[in-house]
Amino acid sequence: MTKLTAVFDGQVLRPDAPLALAPNTRVRLILEPATDDAPKTSSFLRVARELELDGPPDWSERLGD
Repeated sequence: MTKLTAVFDGQVLRPDAPLALAPNTRVRLILEPATDDAPKTSSFLRVARELELDGPPDWSERLGD
């Protein structure tokens, strides 16, 4: 399997790099918008879960301490 990026010019898909395929080779395409250029962000909740913090069952009871 080959993963590639391409640009749709309004009529055809144009690969960003040459493909190692013989002319007229039939392939199956699954299209999804390329979002690799978007900055990677993390949500606060995901980061908090990954920290595996240990504390009281209800931290809100101790906010005033």
